[in-house]
Amino acid sequence: MTTLTRRTLLAGAAGLASTLAAPALRPAFADSEVRVGFQKYGTLVLLKGRGILEKKLEPLGVRVKWAEFAAGPQMLEALNAGAIDIGQTGEAPPIFAQAASDNLAYIANEPPAPKGEAILVPHDSPIQSVKDLKGKTVGLNKGSNVHFLLVKALEKNGLAYSDITVKFLPPADARAAFEKGVLDAWAIWDPFQAAAEVAIKARTLTTAEGIVPNYQFYLGSRKFAEANPKVVSALIAAIGETNGWIQKDPAAAVAELAPSTGIPAPVLAIAIGRQSFGVAPLTDKVIADQQAVADTFFGLGLLPKKIVVADAVLRTGL
Repeated sequence: MTTLTRRTLLAGAAGLASTLAAPALRPAFADSEVRVGFQKYGTLVLLKGRGILEKKLEPLGVRVKWAEFAAGPQMLEALNAGAIDIGQTGEAPPIFAQAASDNLAYIANEPPAPKGEAILVPHDSPIQSVKDLKGKTVGLNKGSNVHFLLVKALEKNGLAYSDITVKFLPPADARAAFEKGVLDAWAIWDPFQAAAEVAIKARTLTTAEGIVPNYQFYLGSRKFAEANPKVVSALIAAIGETNGWIQKDPAAAVAELAPSTGIPAPVLAIAIGRQSFGVAPLTDKVIADQQAVADTFFGLGLLPKKIVVADAVLRTGL
């Protein structure tokens, strides 16, 4: 098991300000600007590449300021700290963010995309199944979607979380450690997953299929989301338009977006092929699935308190 103490882990999950990769703090919302957090890949970065949100908000007199983050936990730390207004992450980061603050609001979600995250091993690794991870070292970004995937994959294969050693590393550092042989396995998501498959022939030990859903959530500062329903509606409309465009002509989407995102076209094509499309308010089923994530992390001692996911769901509609 990782040598990090429980106190250290809880502090990290709760959102240490020192890990923020965010712009300088300022008031939560200025009428003329909305601050949107995005990651290396996801619908928001694809939306950003096309400038659709800017067009939707122009009639409202609202500008968009984009801020890139290494992963979801860092993004939601920034949201809780008041540095951004809206962001997109997977299942696990909102759980830790809600445990740290009542500021978080779930706005909407995309359908499950279980092929878009995986546990990888080197192509020549003797590890052939999740059961073979016993006693091995696995790298992942703390509090991210793949943290939940790893826990449930181990559970499905009769292993406990304590049966492995976990190294908490952001994607770039984890990739370097993986290539150097410091890690026996790496739990990661697209496009880093696809990039490792293409560039270094990493082998998939398991995806999330049959293990966890891998939802993507659109989240906001509760104060911002409740006070600015027109901005939220414009965001959801822009996401729907972007999704429709990609679904209609994924090859054209890859050709247009690869340069603007900096993701190589072959990697982007794989990632888009594993992405789900559509955006909708959270259903009771989605909320229940999220509650299962929260209960799992609390049971492992990784949350400082029990949370009720439904308390953070925005009920005003889209």
